[in-house]
Amino acid sequence: MKFMKEFTNKSKKELQTILSEKRLALRTFRFSIAGSNMRNVKEGSALKKDIAMVLTLLNVKAKVNNE
Repeated sequence: MKFMKEFTNKSKKELQTILSEKRLALRTFRFSIAGSNMRNVKEGSALKKDIAMVLTLLNVKAKVNNE
């Protein structure tokens, strides 16, 4: 929940920037797992959850603007 409180005040553009950064981090994580360079396996699930939270916030903001 700490994540949601930090990013509820962000603008749509800032959230999209954060989303692209998280997706890039997930992509590099996947490649490092494939190359056996990564030790912290839980980082991938944490990144996926962060991406889902940002997408949820973007969808909520889009619905509020449409109404």
